[in-house]
Amino acid sequence: MDVLAILLDVVKQPALIVGIFSFIGLMALRKPFHKVLTGTLRPVLGYIMMMAGANIIVANLEPLGDMIHEGFHITGVVPSNEAIVASASRLLGTETMFILVAGLMMNLLIARFTRFKYVFLTVHHSFFMACLLSAVLGTIGLSGIELVLCGGFLLGAWSSISPAIGQKYTNRVTHGDHIALGHFGSLAYYISAWVGSKVGRADDNIEDMEIPEKWAFLKDTTVSTAMTMVVFFLLAAFASGSDYVSTISKGMSPVIFAIMSGLEFAVGVAVVSAGINMMLGDLIPAFKGVSEKVIPSAVPAVDCVAFFNYAPTAVVLGFVSSFIGGVLGMVVLGFAGGVLIVPGLVAHFFCGAAAGIFGNATGGRRGAAAGAFTNGLLITFAASLLVPVFEGLGFKNTTFGDFDFNVVGMVLSMAYRFLGTYGIYAVIALVLAVLVAPNFMHMKNRVINQVEEMEEEKEEAED
Repeated sequence: MDVLAILLDVVKQPALIVGIFSFIGLMALRKPFHKVLTGTLRPVLGYIMMMAGANIIVANLEPLGDMIHEGFHITGVVPSNEAIVASASRLLGTETMFILVAGLMMNLLIARFTRFKYVFLTVHHSFFMACLLSAVLGTIGLSGIELVLCGGFLLGAWSSISPAIGQKYTNRVTHGDHIALGHFGSLAYYISAWVGSKVGRADDNIEDMEIPEKWAFLKDTTVSTAMTMVVFFLLAAFASGSDYVSTISKGMSPVIFAIMSGLEFAVGVAVVSAGINMMLGDLIPAFKGVSEKVIPSAVPAVDCVAFFNYAPTAVVLGFVSSFIGGVLGMVVLGFAGGVLIVPGLVAHFFCGAAAGIFGNATGGRRGAAAGAFTNGLLITFAASLLVPVFEGLGFKNTTFGDFDFNVVGMVLSMAYRFLGTYGIYAVIALVLAVLVAPNFMHMKNRVINQVEEMEEEKEEAED
């Protein structure tokens, strides 16, 4: 039996990673066997349930996107993490896996020995970033151990730094729960929160809206999501025509297909919500053991989907607003003669929802709408800028959908363009400085405090 192959398979399963950390935390807290068993399995099952709901959402968004493209005759590049990762994996599969493992280990070392205490648990996004790094660094000439070490360091470092950048906004979303955001669309969410703070008020929270009794059913997130998505599907079905819908509906009536797809989408959101409750309900207490015994002050950084329950109404508003921003961005690119980025509904739903949640935390209803709209523009223009970069790497008509991937890819490609391989090492040196600077500042403050205490003791002795 190939032990290495088994370990690599474990690494590729985020649910198992979550379970392992829960197990370690509960064992560190010396919990009895039955609590260790349930406390380990429930986060695993919750994560699987959350991803099952996400898969239902994605499965229904794909035909919606197809109908929109057909109905409105839109052609161009549709950003897709999965599509470009599939291409990169075929070319650099071995390097990608070694970078992934090195990055996960580096993240743990950084959390243990620096002031960046975030343990990144969204392993499928770590895999996506490993693919990006293997593609970019491999194409510019790095190979072998050099490629793995540089890619692993950058992956682990960004996994530690990105949650820290906007933790003040995350705390406002979670009302101080001991979790962080572990998702490589994070920069756009933090920008959305900043935009939200400029256009609205936090006390105008969308979840606190007073609705007349006859419209009270809209406060039920599952019902309101179902109604919204049924309207979306019906509009797309009518625009694309019954002949086209019949090709993707397996002979079902276009109207019934649209209604059922919208309802199934809402079920997916409900399953995600239930999975979140199961996962976080046991993961957060278990992580206290990790933070107390293994990695002092460790904070779990979790998928953006795990934040949906904090502002479920903002999820729907965020999706719609981000999609509108994506459409406007596409129109602007069309007039400007840039690469036409067609709004990918998967990216706009998950990233737009998270942006709406963060915008709502700082700016209420206006913040949710404006923040998510900004996210739609950001992921559209960033993707457009990175398409030529990926074409130079051999990936035609594709790019990543989430903002951080495009930013990291752009930074590395620009560094190489201006400074060659030295530019990549300059980026690594800068990142290393960011990681260790807080440690030196902490040591400096401790020395200053000790000196001040010694001087005070000396003055007291002289008196």
